Amino acid sequence: MTTSMIKGNPLKLMLQFAFPLLLGNLLQQTYNIIDAAIVGQILGAKALASVGASSSIQFLVLGFCMGSCTGFGVPVAKYFGAEKIEKMRDYIFNGTVLCAGIAVILTALCSVLCPQILHILSVPEDIYDNAYSYLLIIFLGIPFTILYNYLSSILRSVGDSRTPFIFLALSAVLNIFLDLFCIVVLKLGCAGAAIATISAQAISGILCLIFIIRKMKLLWLKKENRTIKGDVVKELLAMGMPTGLQFSITAIGSMVMQSANNGLGSTYVSAFTAAMKIKQFTMCPFDAIATSASVFCSQNLGAGQTDRIKKGLRCGITVGVGYGIAAGILLIFAGRTLSMLFVGKSAVAVLDASAKYLRCMGFFYWSLGILNVARMVTQGLGYSGRAVFSGVTEMIARTVVCLGFVGTFGFTAICFADQTAWITATCYIFPTCLWCIRKSTKMLASIAVRVNNAS
Repeated sequence: MTTSMIKGNPLKLMLQFAFPLLLGNLLQQTYNIIDAAIVGQILGAKALASVGASSSIQFLVLGFCMGSCTGFGVPVAKYFGAEKIEKMRDYIFNGTVLCAGIAVILTALCSVLCPQILHILSVPEDIYDNAYSYLLIIFLGIPFTILYNYLSSILRSVGDSRTPFIFLALSAVLNIFLDLFCIVVLKLGCAGAAIATISAQAISGILCLIFIIRKMKLLWLKKENRTIKGDVVKELLAMGMPTGLQFSITAIGSMVMQSANNGLGSTYVSAFTAAMKIKQFTMCPFDAIATSASVFCSQNLGAGQTDRIKKGLRCGITVGVGYGIAAGILLIFAGRTLSMLFVGKSAVAVLDASAKYLRCMGFFYWSLGILNVARMVTQGLGYSGRAVFSGVTEMIARTVVCLGFVGTFGFTAICFADQTAWITATCYIFPTCLWCIRKSTKMLASIAVRVNNAS
């Protein structure tokens, strides 16, 4: 089922689009949380630290994959909104070729460099072996991550956010059973958690592919679409690579933060891992709202409706900030209780540290409502390079806090690194987004004048 967003109430359309996307994101994080909960409760705090010790590099690599796939979907949404279906199909095919190339290169490089990556992250010796086996398996599953995220990005670009959610829901349920089977029955330890995760991701991607082949005639490629076209590849790379790098550049700052935290010992690694799982889960609505705003604005850019682009930005930020305030209150008052999902009551030091991280973060959660929406709308309008620079500002801010203050203030500095990055990036991207909307408005007005003069 496809949905055009160029007509109708903007807020209603965005919320309808965002809801299944939100549920899908929550499910994706749910099986990450289930991995961590089963590992922490059954295998212990050190095993939990092993799974979480490389989370920043996973975010860097997998974030690049997901960001690139999201970027490749932007031109698809634009040409779908402009009702240029054949051109849209050209972009789908060429995006598929690019995704295959990315999958091969990243899987090979990351698998070979896995030991060096763990060394850079200062992973403690007592958890190194489990951390290595977990990370290596996750890297070997990169092609499945790309398969699901690219196909779901294409479906969302034509207004279908419900189907990717349904398949993700099925794989999330399966992941629970695979976790228990691999860890409890087969006793594969941390490696079993990784095997369950990539297996679930593979199933959701394959289901998306089967659905497109059988049901989505709109996305079927003709013979003339299945050719590599230089101008199409160039535009896809111009959108996808900056978007992927945006995630990766942000993750570099997270790597610096995780490396600094790993140096504080396995207690803080466990606390950081538990807090990050909760953080990633509560950030899902921000991602859903921002993606919805991006697709809305991209389709309306293709349709030449700049007034609706402005309304989309306002609606997205209003909803995002409202959610951020509510989620922040939850993290401030219930952080310790939520952390007990991953470690037992006896791990007092771990629970105290995790609760402190979440409490400090909660006071600034509202800023993500502005940051994520403004960044994704900027990308959806075609200014992906400017969206990337907001990731650079995040990286610099996190790096400064971690390298400059962890040595003096310890874990307290870690607790304020994210907030510093968010506020810094927001101060850049929000006015930039407004500038991009004004520039797009002038561009469309100029095109309209030329068309009228020619007629």
